[in-house]
Amino acid sequence: EGNEPGDSTKITYRELLHQVCQFANVLRSQGVKKGDRVSIYLPMILELVIAMLACARIGALHSVVFAGFSADSLCERILDCGCSLLIT
Repeated sequence: EGNEPGDSTKITYRELLHQVCQFANVLRSQGVKKGDRVSIYLPMILELVIAMLACARIGALHSVVFAGFSADSLCERILDCGCSLLIT
């Protein structure tokens, strides 16, 4: 379920696993490894869940900053956690 009342997506566990594994490989190709910190700046969409699960799959710590936050708030959170990658 998304932010809008009619905004929804259906996905099977198999499709979700496939997309999570693909994105985990993308993160690895960007140099993200176990113990690294990643910030995720996305609205309530399926890709947010995929990014969170991909981080967990490779052992990276993730911090979700919802898209309603300002640029200054995002900057503060990135600096506070010392993240190595921002997903947006």
